[in-house]
Amino acid sequence: MTQHHHSLQANQTQVRKIFDLFDAEFEEDGLPVSSYEIDEKIDLWGISVYTDEHITQLTKTRMTKVLNDNGIDVDINSEIIDDTDWVAKTLRQLNPVRAGRFLIHGSHDKHAARFNDTAINIDAGLAFGTGHHGTTAGCLDMLGVQLKRRKFANILDLGTGSGILAIAAAKATKQRVLASDIDPVATNVARQNARNNGVGNLLTCITAKGFKHREITARAPYDLIIANILARPLQSMARDFALHLAPNATIILSGLLPHQKARIVASFRIQKMYFAKAHIRDGWLTLVLRAK
Repeated sequence: MTQHHHSLQANQTQVRKIFDLFDAEFEEDGLPVSSYEIDEKIDLWGISVYTDEHITQLTKTRMTKVLNDNGIDVDINSEIIDDTDWVAKTLRQLNPVRAGRFLIHGSHDKHAARFNDTAINIDAGLAFGTGHHGTTAGCLDMLGVQLKRRKFANILDLGTGSGILAIAAAKATKQRVLASDIDPVATNVARQNARNNGVGNLLTCITAKGFKHREITARAPYDLIIANILARPLQSMARDFALHLAPNATIILSGLLPHQKARIVASFRIQKMYFAKAHIRDGWLTLVLRAK
C-alpha cells in the first residue's frame, strides 16, 4: 500500500512542543511520529508523520487542527512514498551495533562477533528493533549494567517489537522470558527471531495490550521488566508495573526523550518505584528504576 509522508520544520523548542501534541493526538492510531535535527547551526528541526493512503487527508486535517488549536503557524508539507521497502533496504546495509556486552548484527555480519560477545542476529523486518535505534541500544546498555549487579529469574519484555531485548535477556540469563506486544505481526516476528537465535525454548511471545493478558498475570511477580515504548503509555501503566513486580525488582524504561525524565520518574515514584540511573544514547533516554 502506498504511504504518504507529512512533515514540517521549526526550531527545536517548537518541534518539542509539536511532537508532544502529535504524539498525544495519534497515540491511539499507532501512527509513527518522529522528530529529528536538520541543521544545528540555524536551529532547524523537523517532524514527520507517516500514514497509509486511505487516511492521509484525514491525518493532515487533524495535524492542521492541532497546530491551529495551539496557535502554531507552521506549514505542513506532504509527499507520496513509493512502495519500495526503504526501511528494510537501508537496515540491511547498516553495520553491527555494540551495546555493552551485546552485539547486534544482521545475517550478513554474523562473523563480526568477538569471543565474549552476546551476539544477537536480527535482520530488518516488519517489527521495530534492530539495535540501531538509541532506545533499543540504550536498553541493551542498561541491561548489561544490571546483569553485573544481580541475577534475574523472571523477566518480562513489554512492547517487544522484534524481540531483541527479550532475546538479549534470555541469552544472557538462560532464564525464561515473557515477551509481549500489542501488534500480532511483532509477536510473530519476535517468535521467529527467538528461534533464529537459539532461544525459542526460553521465550514465550504473546499479543497483549499493556498488562492485560492472563499469561502476564500468571507469571508475576517479575524481578525485571523492560519496556521500550513511549512516555505517555508508560506513565499511564505505572500502577500496573507496581502490581506485577517482586520486591527489589528492576525496571528498565525507554522510548523517552530527555525532557520527559521528570514526569516519568514522578509517576513511578508515586507507585513506590524509585529512580536509580539515567542513560542517554543518541539523544534518547533510558531509565533504570527499582521497586521497593
